[in-house]
This record gives sequence, C-alpha cells and structure tokens, in this order.
Amino acid sequence: MTPPPRRFTALVNPSAGGSASAATLVPLAKLLREAGAEVVVEYSRGLEHATALARGAAEAGHVVLGVGGDGMVGCVGGALAGTDAVFGIVPAGRGNDFARQLAIPSDPERLATLLLEGEPRAVDTIEANGVPVLGSVYTGVDALANDNANKARLLRGSAAYTVGALRAVLAWRPADYRIVLDGEVMERRGYTVVAANSGFYGFGRHIAPDARVDDGLLDVVIIRHAPRLLFFAVLRELADGSHVRRPQVEVLRAREVRIELRTPDRTLPYGADGELPGTLPVTVRIMPGALRVLAP
Repeated sequence: MTPPPRRFTALVNPSAGGSASAATLVPLAKLLREAGAEVVVEYSRGLEHATALARGAAEAGHVVLGVGGDGMVGCVGGALAGTDAVFGIVPAGRGNDFARQLAIPSDPERLATLLLEGEPRAVDTIEANGVPVLGSVYTGVDALANDNANKARLLRGSAAYTVGALRAVLAWRPADYRIVLDGEVMERRGYTVVAANSGFYGFGRHIAPDARVDDGLLDVVIIRHAPRLLFFAVLRELADGSHVRRPQVEVLRAREVRIELRTPDRTLPYGADGELPGTLPVTVRIMPGALRVLAP
C-alpha cells in the first residue's frame, strides 16, 4: 500500500532574510502541494516562538521544515533534537553551512523529491551550555568575525565574513585558553578553538574537513598563535580545508570539550550556528544520533 503524502509545517523567520526565505519556499511549496502533500507555513516572531512552533508541529505528526540560514535551521533542528520528529532543511540563508555538510540540494525540484521520498537519517547534534546546536561552537577570532559579519550593512554572505574576519584579525591579541577534552586538560595560546560537528562554518569555510555528523565525536580545531600574515594565509586555506596541514593547526577529537580563558580579566564571546549566545566558558557535548533529518 502506498503511504499517504507527508504533511509539512514550514517555519520562516520574516525578520531575518524573510524575502529570500519566501522566494525559496514558494516554488518548493507549490511542488510539494502538487504532489499531494499538505504544507502549512508559520512565521515565527523570534527563536523562542520558532521553538514552540516546531514542537507543536512535530506533535501533530508533521515533518518540520526549517526555512532560512544556519540560525533558523539550528533553532528548529535544536528544538527537535532528542525526539522522534522528522526535520527537513530548506536552505535559504547566507551561510547554509549545515545544509552544505549534509549535501541538501537547493534546487526546488531536487529538494522536493528529497522531502517527499527521502528516508530520515539520524545525525549527531551538539549541546553547548545546555543549548542544542547543530553545526559547531567556536570562540576567538571566529566569533568576533561572526559578530562583524552579522553587523555588516552593505555586504552579504562570504564577503561579509571575509571582511569581518580581516577586521577581527587586525584587532586581535592572543588569547590564553584552557581546554578540557574528555577530562584531559591542555593549555594553548592562540587565535581560535572550534568544536565541530559539521565541517563547515562561516559561509562555506571548511574548518574541519574530516568532521562527520554521524560518528559520535567532535572535531576540535585549535589555531595556535602565529604572525598575522600567516593567519591571513590560513583564512584563504579555509576554502578547501588545507589549513589543517599547517603545524600551527591542531585537530583533536572528543565527546566533551570545555573551553575557558586562563586570564580572568578578559572576556570572549563564543558562537554557535551563526549566533553569539554567550561568553566563555562553554561546555560542549556531542549528542549522538539525536536528530532525524531528511538528507541524502
């Protein structure tokens, strides 16, 4: 017997790239409806409202679609982590890094086929200071670059991140980190620490090229102190992941990571899926297979 068409609830944040989200969703929803699927569109008033909408739609038996960039996708996916709900990603933001890691198509026809016929795949998520995260948690130059990019008015996407990163590096002074990986303590002086579930962040930068979303581990990337000119070279190499071959870059793996500053007189933010939820310290834990997502 042929199963009934899936029912979808698409969650859109109209205040964050709403026009781009609508332009992406309209042709996709048309294809889903033409195939006999029910599509409900909900507009969130913020991340807390989106979380409530996602959980309500899941309880009604709908496939919940996160429409937007990494912030919206992370919010909706995080709300569903640890449940039996089925999650679908509609890439409609500036970065779309988690969608890139999962090879989610952006073409409406291919995406509609995946959402209608694809089987849910269990992927890992992260918990950062108790808050669900999908892609990665990062601190140092990366978080400052993220903040600069979010504040950019005239630039978008990769260009905004590149300019934001350059500004962050030029203003940077080395940070002294205390990093605890599965109970093992290490101290590093440098630019940044990334705890990655997904290999991509910062609008397509391949920060952790060997990261997998189904291995139950975090890839922890540490970029140690180096002259600024060398760090600018590292920024270029993030495009293809070749930076990991440099001696100043360490890649470690763990199930739980705590990142602190050794200098109490300094404050640094940490980022998560394109948002800046707080300042160090942060404890990051992997949540194996916590999210059922429609992905190739």
